[in-house]
Amino acid sequence: MSWKTALYHYVHAKNQAELEGSAAPLEAYISDSASVRKQDIRARRLLESFRERDAKLLRGETKLRLTGVRETAYGIIADIQLHRQLHYRIGSAAHLEERMESERVVIDSTANRWLVRTTESLQGERSFPGKRGVFLPEQEQLSEGVRRAPSLPYINHSILNSGAQEFVSRKIIYNRPKAVQYAETWWQTPNPKYEEFEVDCTNFVSQCLFAGGAPMDYTGKRDLGWWYAGRRGNQELWSFSWAVANSLQSFLAHSRKGLQGHAVEDPRELEPGDTISYDWDGDGRYQHNVIVTGKDANGMPLVNAHTYNSRNRYWAYKDSPAWTERTKYVFVRVADEM
Repeated sequence: MSWKTALYHYVHAKNQAELEGSAAPLEAYISDSASVRKQDIRARRLLESFRERDAKLLRGETKLRLTGVRETAYGIIADIQLHRQLHYRIGSAAHLEERMESERVVIDSTANRWLVRTTESLQGERSFPGKRGVFLPEQEQLSEGVRRAPSLPYINHSILNSGAQEFVSRKIIYNRPKAVQYAETWWQTPNPKYEEFEVDCTNFVSQCLFAGGAPMDYTGKRDLGWWYAGRRGNQELWSFSWAVANSLQSFLAHSRKGLQGHAVEDPRELEPGDTISYDWDGDGRYQHNVIVTGKDANGMPLVNAHTYNSRNRYWAYKDSPAWTERTKYVFVRVADEM
């Protein structure tokens, strides 16, 4: 058996583990017990989530793409991308959830048999956006090598002319179908008109809101307004609220012109085009944002997201490695008139 065959066996077993709600199918293909335990926790959480929704998981499909391979003295290091599809049913209604997962898999040979030794996710839902692994622990900080944006506007007109508008005095009606259409178009791959962040969730949600007609509040200051102006040289020209999860949540809550929203208590009150913010640790600081794109048969929100690219994912995120018992949510109803 070759290392590629071992990799394919691992992916097939991973798919089966989610269907069973247990990492037992993986035990024959992963030699590291800690890696098996991590996969087991996630598989069990996913199954529990489906049970809480009275949903029946029917089948899973996974497409494997090898994105990089390196041979070392310790074995094969393979970077892979998995396009995963979960088919399930609630009552008589069929649903499909899709996810793009990137992993680094170490495969080595023991007793002339190739086995996966360790696995590591190349995605995260707890961090703040940055470049080359440099993140923003506080909204006042900038990523590596970045100077503050100039006070004069530098607007990327190819974005502004794509159907949305800058802020003007007349009222704008938020076009929810257009926001959802954008989220459906670009959930899997980044829109090349925008910068892609290593942690891209809030950048993606901002793009969706903008595609729905939400007007930019351009200030030229990174800690004020909600705006994106592209890149000029080594200057990154966008507000913190555009790309940092906690900053967008705060902006939506406090804005009184243009893009604004208010929190609601029940996720069932959300409509397509609304947003959800996630505070994984319950400490009042939000680390993740998603956009609502539909409802399941129970009337609960389904969301699209980046970083861990997902489509029609159940809003509660209990199968996420970032989720904890302390997780808090803010359900934001975006204003229809701006």
